[in-house]
Amino acid sequence: MAKKGKRKNNPIGFSLRKISTEQFAVIEEAYLGSDKEIQLGIDLRFGLDVENKGLVAFVKVRFEQEKSPFLVVEVGNHFAIDNTAWESFQKEDKEMVLPKGFASHLVMLTIGTLRGVLHSKTENTKFNKFLLPTINVTELVKSDIELSE
Repeated sequence: MAKKGKRKNNPIGFSLRKISTEQFAVIEEAYLGSDKEIQLGIDLRFGLDVENKGLVAFVKVRFEQEKSPFLVVEVGNHFAIDNTAWESFQKEDKEMVLPKGFASHLVMLTIGTLRGVLHSKTENTKFNKFLLPTINVTELVKSDIELSE
């Protein structure tokens, strides 16, 4: 069983190992113009790499009009987790629990990465004006995250 609260005042050792652009699409025919309302959809998920003691935080953003996406970006930040933290997260051999605060931090870092990818991929196009607004990560990550391989 995961030990809740054990890491409260201890820093969690981790490092960014890799960034991946999982999806990027501009669907020009779905863009109805600046006079139509734009909705923003955000999805997140986590991946687990038990063999390499790694985690991946994926964030996907969709800019939509009338329920049709016209701009889609999904980015993954791949993190290496130090041994002490990894052991404290383990629930069973191939299962673990990420504390809510740590999961939120990984998502916040990944959202920042996504902003950069969005800017870079749309630079010098009419879609560069679509910026990802500030996002309240506590609304996205509401509890500890349970993962299994």
